[in-house]
Amino acid sequence: MLLYVLDLLGVAVFAASGAIAGIQVKLDLFGVLVLASITAVGGGTIRDVLLGHYPIFWAKDSRPLVTILAATALTVVWVQYFPVPRDALLVLDAFGLALFAISGAQVAESANCRPLVTVLMGTLTGSGGGVVRDVLSNKVPLILRQDIYATAAIAGIVLYLLLRWMKVPTALAFVAGAAAVAGTRLAAVAYDLQLPVVGLAR
Repeated sequence: MLLYVLDLLGVAVFAASGAIAGIQVKLDLFGVLVLASITAVGGGTIRDVLLGHYPIFWAKDSRPLVTILAATALTVVWVQYFPVPRDALLVLDAFGLALFAISGAQVAESANCRPLVTVLMGTLTGSGGGVVRDVLSNKVPLILRQDIYATAAIAGIVLYLLLRWMKVPTALAFVAGAAAVAGTRLAAVAYDLQLPVVGLAR
């Protein structure tokens, strides 16, 4: 139950970040809601489609959609009166990425996917919605830039799978993997850590 509540918190945080992205590019209210929804559940939706999981997770349980509506409404009202709490959003986004990445890996694992596919599906769950958000906002997706984002998800998922291979209890492996994702992402933000840029020879 705790993990489910945390998952909904991740939906709320991703929805808020999508709504802010929509507001920044001056979309109308419907556009803001669409961007918020895609950011929050886009990655999980793509994962379920690729794995053949039907109905899609938010079609079976409407609470993620209700959470998106509430988070979007709160964000729209908030930005009318207060500045955007960027630091708080970055921290919450890191935890949202962690929860989505490891839970996505668990979904792939339960579908008997091979480890490499499990890593891909977990990473897609955590960052796929943000990719679509950035494309629709006419930006280069975050995971294609220098930011350590998808890399953090990959590191945490690999740790989770290694711990599972070592017969560590699932709950403990989940916590360790999620902590690795969040810790790596937060360290990258705090210390401005970035991946090297590939340049052309002159």
